[in-house]
Amino acid sequence: MIEIENLYKSFNGRPVLRGVDLHVPTGKITVIIGPSGCGKTVLLRNVIGLISPDRGRVIVDGVDVAGMKPKELSAFRSRFGMLFQSAALFDSMSVFENVAFPLVESLRKHPRPVDVERVVEEKLALVGLSGEGGKMPGELSGGMRKRVGLARAIVLEPSIILYDEPTTGLDPVMAQSIDNLILSMQRRLSITSVVISHDIDSALRVADQIAMIHDGQIIECTSPDKFLRSTNPIVHRFLEAGTEGLRGEREG
Repeated sequence: MIEIENLYKSFNGRPVLRGVDLHVPTGKITVIIGPSGCGKTVLLRNVIGLISPDRGRVIVDGVDVAGMKPKELSAFRSRFGMLFQSAALFDSMSVFENVAFPLVESLRKHPRPVDVERVVEEKLALVGLSGEGGKMPGELSGGMRKRVGLARAIVLEPSIILYDEPTTGLDPVMAQSIDNLILSMQRRLSITSVVISHDIDSALRVADQIAMIHDGQIIECTSPDKFLRSTNPIVHRFLEAGTEGLRGEREG
């Protein structure tokens, strides 16, 4: 579904991506991991065309993203759903209105017969929030806000969902609940998912493949089982640090 080829990106002369190569298979969950500041989010922004690479290509379903014109990009992005790190809900809108927002905007630009209420309620049910449409974001827990964000991400029935640090800021129980939700969406909707994370425990739970970024390059891309057995010293240190953090949480 997504092919990233020899991708380079710098900001103010500082290299962030240094020749990234990555294959994201259709209908699978790819988790891109690495420490904060390693370029994970920059990579995601290149995939959806929010920024352009200095060199290299991003091919999505056979189309070169960097070669698109602004109008083409706008239509192209409707194929993506995005769950932001903080859920990014509109605080002045209800849960229903937040989820409906992309659909209403799409219908404003491209009118067609759609039962907005039915679609929104269907998506809220998929994320376990039936009957919660009247609540305001301020009334929700962090986990519920993430669920609303995911319902909004799938309201246009995208073929690809991008998750930006979906478990950040959540306790271990709620983080596992979000992981289970990601897996549930994958089974029910058969979509291609890309998850950006530094949470190794979460990555091992949900991934079909794990790709690790270090120093602006993918240094390992393999199944969770093989990732755990990696002989790469950088991967090994990352795994050890993640395990120590989890041990500390459980002991605490």
